[in-house]
Amino acid sequence: MTFWLDPTKTTEEIAQELLGCLIIKKTEEGICSGWIVETEAYLGEIDAAAHSYGLKKTPRLASMYKEAGTIYIYSMHTHQMLNLVVQEAGIPQAILIRAIEPYTGIELMEERRGKYGVTLTDGPGKLTKALAIDKSDDGASINEPPLYLSKTHRRIPKEIGVSARIGIPNKGEWTDALLRYTVIGNPYVSRIKGKTDNDLGWEGTIETDH
Repeated sequence: MTFWLDPTKTTEEIAQELLGCLIIKKTEEGICSGWIVETEAYLGEIDAAAHSYGLKKTPRLASMYKEAGTIYIYSMHTHQMLNLVVQEAGIPQAILIRAIEPYTGIELMEERRGKYGVTLTDGPGKLTKALAIDKSDDGASINEPPLYLSKTHRRIPKEIGVSARIGIPNKGEWTDALLRYTVIGNPYVSRIKGKTDNDLGWEGTIETDH
């Protein structure tokens, strides 16, 4: 299950399919993981909200130009933001992971964040701190530890919400572009959460051997 490497899929399609994927981080302290419940697609050269708009290149953006499956980490204020490059090398399109539902290692995540409950991972800077994701993960592959996506476990959203991305002012048509995807009914979605479902918005869990 490595659809995020499929060259026939658009970045928007992959951003939706990432909902329900299990992201895992291994450290000396332990293993923590969570189900992805919110993503945003950034479409590179044409997207005025993307760091790589107009094919901008700087040392900081080097990972954006690598092959699909490359992790791109950038800093915003004091927070680290986790992104996944999903197109072939030289096409700098990526997906921001905005929120996760904690799965394993919850006590360790709570210790790192000093927070409990929904506020533990309901935002991009919160989840990276909870999972101990930092700049050392930039440029690595999402297909292998220490930071990786499970190829054997995933959840299936009952319904996917589509809306404008968060915090994109003054970017013309790209401010309102519908490139944010959420698991409807999941309380860990950041902002504009809506009603929480008893099943947290999931149809079920799938386990595979590959």
